[in-house]
Amino acid sequence: MTKPLGLGVLGLGEGRSIISAGVHSTLWNVVCLCDTNEALARERCAEFGLDRFTTDYDAMLADATIDVVGIYTPDHLHADHILRALDAGKHVICTKPFIDDLNRATEILATQQRSGKQVMVGQSTRFFAPFLRQRQHYESHALGELVTIEASYSADHRWFLDKPWAKQSTFKWLYGGLSHPADLIRWYLPNIVEVMGYSYLSENGRAGGLVNPDTYHFVLKAASGKIARVSGVYSCPIVPSERDSPMTCILRCDLGASQADYHDLRYDWKIGEQAVIESFEAKRAYYFRFGGVSHHAGEYQNYIEYFAHCLARGETPKPDASEGMITVALLQAMEESTMTGCPVRIDEVLGRYRLPPLGSAAPLELS
Repeated sequence: MTKPLGLGVLGLGEGRSIISAGVHSTLWNVVCLCDTNEALARERCAEFGLDRFTTDYDAMLADATIDVVGIYTPDHLHADHILRALDAGKHVICTKPFIDDLNRATEILATQQRSGKQVMVGQSTRFFAPFLRQRQHYESHALGELVTIEASYSADHRWFLDKPWAKQSTFKWLYGGLSHPADLIRWYLPNIVEVMGYSYLSENGRAGGLVNPDTYHFVLKAASGKIARVSGVYSCPIVPSERDSPMTCILRCDLGASQADYHDLRYDWKIGEQAVIESFEAKRAYYFRFGGVSHHAGEYQNYIEYFAHCLARGETPKPDASEGMITVALLQAMEESTMTGCPVRIDEVLGRYRLPPLGSAAPLELS
């Protein structure tokens, strides 16, 4: 049996899910926890039966028994934490969004190339049962050729308004929320070339002290000419209906259509006159382990085990750092479109940061 990988976890709020994932996986050994909040670190150790924590990130990086660092800190800290982990010779799993801007993108990619280590973006929705099933169904060609895709993430997240950091200019629902459906679009249409959209700061968000918009609608265009739609609303009530899932991905193909839902464990599809609803409710306890649905550790366990298998086979995990950068470029183009009222091309954003254009096989030039 292969020796379990040593895992260090940085950021123990959202990091709670990856701790649970690592503790319950035979492929991982949670070696050390790290957070600037010592009380929270002690709480997590007690919760999961662990005995090692530190408030010093560099001390954790110096631990030779740690193979992989999981980064679950606020978005604007990701770039620094990723670079320090790679410089220390660690593989990296970083929660989405990978980074919150592209100013250090080439530095991260160059550092990864020099280190020889793997980086994976924790786009957890890809690893939720209905979305895994939807992908498998699509790849079987049973649905036929993709015509268009619609992805949305709309939820009543007014409880975020109680968090002081949510009222800072660095907090943007476009990156923290829409990174989920935007990634789902790119999973099926990786070469999105242009985006156009609008945003709005709702009355609820404004009254709660939000600085940035909380309501978004976008149309995206792929290199093939196919189009997609992304939407997100975060400070309003949701419809009291079973069909108003917080997150959905709808594939409309020439032979059939399908819809995957989160946090409902449900996958619907129709081909011809055959309409089927598949339920994954039997797995609810695996996916949601702490009561409620704000933490979804099952997805994290799925993706860290996938990452472990990639490392064992010498394969590049997906989404990797390069793919993560393109998704961030897409999100930045979306933000720019809302500010200018005009379409924005993704290559324009990539070029601004000296990143290769979409579809380029050219390696990054190390400076």
